Amino acid sequence: MWEFLKQLTDPNSIIEFGGLWLLLFVIFAETGLLVGFFLPGDNLILLAGILCKAKPELMKVDFFPLVILMVAAAVLGNLTGYWFGKVVGTRLYKRKDSLLFKQRHLELTKQYYEKFGGNLTLVLARFLPVVRTFAPIIAGVIKVDFFRFMLMNVIGALAWILSLSGIGYFLVQWFPGITDYMGYIFIFLIVLTALPILRLIFSRKKTSSEL
Repeated sequence: MWEFLKQLTDPNSIIEFGGLWLLLFVIFAETGLLVGFFLPGDNLILLAGILCKAKPELMKVDFFPLVILMVAAAVLGNLTGYWFGKVVGTRLYKRKDSLLFKQRHLELTKQYYEKFGGNLTLVLARFLPVVRTFAPIIAGVIKVDFFRFMLMNVIGALAWILSLSGIGYFLVQWFPGITDYMGYIFIFLIVLTALPILRLIFSRKKTSSEL
């Protein structure tokens, strides 16, 4: 079981082990399932773009069909999260912490809603680990207008998938040897996407200490 979970957190293993369909499932799960927050969405999408050009025999799909499929998985994932939040409602705030669920993840996402509002949060959340899993769920809990939610859902999915997969796809053309440095690129991306979350956490702590 733990070996399987380890594979799910490694972008290379996901694509090598399950190919395109496992890739799409992970994108869906990270944005649509409550326990999907630990999955490596950003790195996986970047890697998919790189491998689509560097190892087309592994991806078995051209770049634009790949983008369409990944966007569809991301949109359906958010839609599932929205539906889950709408069904569960405020009971989610009373749920006890477990191995794969923490109330602090909900609180962090609520802080983004308070700071940026619903529309911007649903788009920005795509680029923020943890927040992207809980943003559609909270949208369902607070009953954000469905059509407004879907508009932000599609815009966010397009921005997320196109930017990361596009960077990966074109980097290979400019720097063919980039596949030898994937570990460093993944670490850089993890740090980069974590910075806004850390900044918000520390600013909240500073505000609380001043009160």
